[in-house]
Amino acid sequence: MQIVETVPEMKRLAAAWRAENRRVALVPTMGGLHAGQAALIRAAVAQADVVVVATFLNPLQFAPSELMANYPQDVAADRKLCGEAGATVVFAPSGDAIYPACYSTYVAEETLAKPLCGVSRPAHFRGVTTLTAKLLNVVRPDTIFFGQKTAQRAAVVRKMIRDLAFDAEVVVVPTVRDPDGLACGLSNRDFTTSQRQEALSLFRALTKAKEMAAAGVRSPDRLIAEATHILGEQRRVRVIYISIVHPVTMEPVREVTPGECQMMISAWIDETRLIDNLPL
Repeated sequence: MQIVETVPEMKRLAAAWRAENRRVALVPTMGGLHAGQAALIRAAVAQADVVVVATFLNPLQFAPSELMANYPQDVAADRKLCGEAGATVVFAPSGDAIYPACYSTYVAEETLAKPLCGVSRPAHFRGVTTLTAKLLNVVRPDTIFFGQKTAQRAAVVRKMIRDLAFDAEVVVVPTVRDPDGLACGLSNRDFTTSQRQEALSLFRALTKAKEMAAAGVRSPDRLIAEATHILGEQRRVRVIYISIVHPVTMEPVREVTPGECQMMISAWIDETRLIDNLPL
């Protein structure tokens, strides 16, 4: 596995791969890797000749109230995970390499980025699309991999790719969960036993909604009410949103159609923000 830290070197490699007609996959991350991202890398390895894992802590994705310095980083552990999962290259540029002095160009998707997480984090997806656009230009991948857990991010990037005529295809990999059902995430390792039990209420709410939809319930309001009730029983949980949306447009649905919508949940567990979702 090769470590690349500069944009010119990454572009040189990308050009060589294209000249050799090698299929390239990109897995964008902010470091702090866990089992969910390992699954993305393995999925990419299965579909591509070359897999680039970007590990760049993107300052544009953080709101003023969110301290980037608190984001856990372990470079050695990240690179070990990438190597074990089969990555070809870890692209680990410095902040100045991505956003040099006097940087002033941004990419913003104006529709899918506004609801759900976009309400409480209005600048977040501008950071996602700006960095992703730059990575697409530098790495020039055939495919870019996201987890189902970050469904809105995948939808926003897919729309940006279509609107700006990039060549990459978005691939969404099913959410990886711990044995108890909690979606893998960076914060899981820091939960106390009590916090983890309350965090599991998100998966219980999603699972109950899926069961109700399978049993014939078609009212989004009924499913959202049941999910709200389940989360409301937890002392530490503060709901940010619960919504049932179309997986491509992120628009709320008027009627639940199995296989064509998903429930999206975001909530605080004490001071930790969680997101999760489940196709219905």
